[in-house]
Amino acid sequence: MIRSAAPLAQDHWPPTVHEFFPPGLGGGSWISKITVLLWIGIAVVIVFFLVAYRRPTIVPTRTQWIAESIYGFIRDGVAREVIGAEGLRFAPYLTSLFCFIAITNIFGVIPLAQISPNSHIAFPALLAIVSYVMFHYVGIRKHGLRKYIRQSLILPGTPPAMYGLLIPLEFLQTFITRPFTLALRLFANMFAGHLILLVFTMGGFVLLGAQTVLLRPASLVSWALAIGLTLFEAGVALLQAYVFVLLTASYLQGALAEEH
Repeated sequence: MIRSAAPLAQDHWPPTVHEFFPPGLGGGSWISKITVLLWIGIAVVIVFFLVAYRRPTIVPTRTQWIAESIYGFIRDGVAREVIGAEGLRFAPYLTSLFCFIAITNIFGVIPLAQISPNSHIAFPALLAIVSYVMFHYVGIRKHGLRKYIRQSLILPGTPPAMYGLLIPLEFLQTFITRPFTLALRLFANMFAGHLILLVFTMGGFVLLGAQTVLLRPASLVSWALAIGLTLFEAGVALLQAYVFVLLTASYLQGALAEEH
């Protein structure tokens, strides 16, 4: 088994785009492994909450307790803490967003899956666009288009002499860069984590098949680092889900505030 694994790793070293973004399933290009994992993630979130709240009881079951704990954490720790009283109506969306990102992120460390859909820029970009449209929509709906744009571009107490400098900067930050930073932060962390795990795992096989005998024991070090980094990556996966939701809540708070 070891003799067959080493040449296989040599054939795939260094890693190429095919290892980062697997080809379509069944030899076709219309559906990919990442797409399948995306739909699995959606199904897991829906089924989990349907099962948890199918028959709610005063003394919750373990599944109901987990669901209520997750919802309570996002409701109280993010929606209410960041947005305020108005944030409670966004708690279901923020909780669903957190669970979906966390699950799709954690796929990166699950055997057989071993890649997060969020390591492909298209999916973080779509999530960022949804949050971007939402916080602008609620801001415009509450304040009106003219007042919302004015509040977004002119900070309270700014002297008129500074308008020429600050208005372009605020416009760039509020209307242009926010969806990019949201998407790129999530994508970069998931892609980098997948890349590091791939390099250390395949690097272990390469070292094991090295012609220099003294290099072969280093394969154990490479695999040990891969295992340790897998645990670290699991923590990063959950942290990035929380950061994405926290920033979304922050943008909603800014859109709803009377003065930005």
